[in-house]
Amino acid sequence: MIVDSPTRLDDALRALERLGDRCQVIAGGTDLMVEYESGRTRPGPVLDIWRIDELRGIDDRDGTLRIGALTSCSTLRADPRVPDILRDAAHEVGAEQIRNRATIGGNLGTASPAADLVPVLFALGANIRLISRNGTRELPVTDFITGYRSTARRPDELIESIAIPERAPNEFRGFRKVGTRRAQSISKLVVAIAITCDDVVTAVASGAGSVAPHTIPLPALASELVGHPLEPERIRAAARKSARQDVKPIDDVRSTGDYRRQVLARVVTRILDDASGRVDRSRNTPTR
Repeated sequence: MIVDSPTRLDDALRALERLGDRCQVIAGGTDLMVEYESGRTRPGPVLDIWRIDELRGIDDRDGTLRIGALTSCSTLRADPRVPDILRDAAHEVGAEQIRNRATIGGNLGTASPAADLVPVLFALGANIRLISRNGTRELPVTDFITGYRSTARRPDELIESIAIPERAPNEFRGFRKVGTRRAQSISKLVVAIAITCDDVVTAVASGAGSVAPHTIPLPALASELVGHPLEPERIRAAARKSARQDVKPIDDVRSTGDYRRQVLARVVTRILDDASGRVDRSRNTPTR
């Protein structure tokens, strides 16, 4: 196995060109090393980017929060500038030892359908910045995830950072994960929703994992809710419609497709009910 472990970003980008299309990029290693040990991935040239500090850190300026690709889940969890639902999701990633190594860029790059952070990035409207020796490009996270464990990253690119736009006025967010245990479990289902609402719903952004071959949005929620008050019956109708139309869950060792559909409807309802309660309270108390 060929392993290159640069300490500078420019050296890493040169190494990508040298190692070729079969090169596998490793950050914290919490996913790829498991794939190697199980035999599901054949070792090829490896680019270990863990020591590149240029890809770490959180910067908040001009209304945009930019998170370096090598920022760990532990760092996300501890930083109050990070949106609450992303901090909650980061806390759900494995045990503390895993969170110290697992990175936001790695969670994106592996594109697992059960990824905990990716649905939250869908709901937050995040953009992914990719960098190569030819420059940078940025695209919505919904375009970055292209299929089962596949992304729009080109062989000569690295994920540089993730940009999260400023929270909209009257925007309410929720995150829920369902696993076999309360902690240290792979998701049976994970859902994140951001909803903007005053008298009526004006915008809905969402992401769901473990219900399709890759993380997906839930478009039925927006079609049912936008333009209407956030009322109990409409919430339940939207949740049921999303469970019927948006998801394509499978039976596997962790759960069944039917269970996932039923639980999705209940989890979505719970998130939206909570948002509705906060909408009511916000009419008297300004929301930060």
